[in-house]
Amino acid sequence: MVRVSDSTSAERVLGAAAVARVEVGSRESVAANIAWWDADADDYHREHGDFLGVSDFMWCPEALREADAGLLGEVAGKDVLEVGCGSAPCARWLADQGARVVGLDLSTGMLRYAAAANTATGTPVPLVRANAERLPFASGSFDLACSAFGAVPFVADVGAVFTEVARVLRPGGTWTFAVTHPMRWIFPDDPGPDGLVVTGSYFDRTPYVEVDADGTPTYVEHHRTLGDYVRALSTAGFTLFDLVEPEWPDGHTQEWGQWSPLRGERFPGTAIFRCRR
Repeated sequence: MVRVSDSTSAERVLGAAAVARVEVGSRESVAANIAWWDADADDYHREHGDFLGVSDFMWCPEALREADAGLLGEVAGKDVLEVGCGSAPCARWLADQGARVVGLDLSTGMLRYAAAANTATGTPVPLVRANAERLPFASGSFDLACSAFGAVPFVADVGAVFTEVARVLRPGGTWTFAVTHPMRWIFPDDPGPDGLVVTGSYFDRTPYVEVDADGTPTYVEHHRTLGDYVRALSTAGFTLFDLVEPEWPDGHTQEWGQWSPLRGERFPGTAIFRCRR
């Protein structure tokens, strides 16, 4: 399994008692992930805030920055939507490059950090709390959309997200998003040698779910294969023109949950899909 967040305090607050590989729908996924990310916001930023920055576009734990990679192309003067913005460092970086950006997230706790960082940096990115499966924007509102590990792994209906992103993009607009590489699903969440041993099936799409003592989901993460993503994108009207699998850079020693130099040298941890409407 792969869990993006590794907070133990959120587990205590929410009473996570067990792991249950069970099917869950949109309503349960939304409720669980609102609760999780609200509870995890403080710890998440204590642990990862320095790495993410307040105005910096970091695509992934492999430390690939948009300033170096240029995956979005020219952003100055463009209308941009960040889906699952968290505390919105990527959105603020884009705004600092001259883009007109809106940041969207499901978690009030994460958006609280985003609002505080807006004030601290003097970059007032508009923030919207909403479910990515139902975007509250008019059709054709944006030139491009992006997401760095936001929303996509946590929704039950990824097709709905892609369809909504396509709807709010203008013709020719791009959708670029980073997720945990699907092959990571077959390995345990361990940055050490045990994390190199296959323990699961790549083809098992059953979500990873943590539940409390009553069986209520407290954390939900969904798995799709590469083919699942490609088909969902095509159905939504996108053309995939690039798939970036960042390599672990020399000299990068920082671990992030199950991402580590040991594992990063052997197989990819992140997949970045670049698509055009």
